[in-house]
Amino acid sequence: MNELTSRSPKLLPMSAPMIAPSILSADFACLGDEVAVVGGEEGADWVHVDVMDNHFVPNLTLGLPVVQSLLGHTDIPLDCHLMIDDPARWAPPYAEAGAYNVTFHAEATDDPLAVAKDIHAAGGKAGLAIKPGTAFDPYIEILKSFDTLLIMSVEPGFGGQSFIADVLEKARAARRLVDSGELRLVIEIDGGINADTIEQAAEAGVDCFVAGSAVYNADDPADAVRRLRALAAARQ
Repeated sequence: MNELTSRSPKLLPMSAPMIAPSILSADFACLGDEVAVVGGEEGADWVHVDVMDNHFVPNLTLGLPVVQSLLGHTDIPLDCHLMIDDPARWAPPYAEAGAYNVTFHAEATDDPLAVAKDIHAAGGKAGLAIKPGTAFDPYIEILKSFDTLLIMSVEPGFGGQSFIADVLEKARAARRLVDSGELRLVIEIDGGINADTIEQAAEAGVDCFVAGSAVYNADDPADAVRRLRALAAARQ
């Protein structure tokens, strides 16, 4: 399978699945502590930060100032998922601030290649996210300019939704292209990932698994990260 990073950060290729806990399910009153609790030697590979603007999606979460603050409190790479309008304006500053991976939605821009170029120029990795109902094939060619493909397995906007298994065909198609050498990127999935769904996502070829409530609702979030990674590794 592939790998993009870890604390060091890692480079392609990778052997172990990556787990990216989503702080959307964390306690916003103590985010520094919530990020720290999923760290450690076998802890999170990325921390997934859901940025929502109440325009592209019907929810409002956190933004650049919070990301800047978190960057000063962790060495775990931040994986910023921008569910926002106008990513051409707002995405590059996250990379400039030090976010490792900055992902925006294909549906939010008419020129995703230009946005990716600006993220790269700002020092970050660029990711392209697609909603459950968005076709994969039209983006194959431009994905050669991206570092991450984020496949949404729920409708973006809220945590705690049920996993949409139909999107796994996109993961399988992307996996075939990565394995053939046509694409070179991390295949990431976000939405409804837990102990009951991560194995089928791993079988479909996913590299990186975003998990929110499955991690932060657990009695031991760090152990939940390790358990999810083990389940995924058993099916890769």
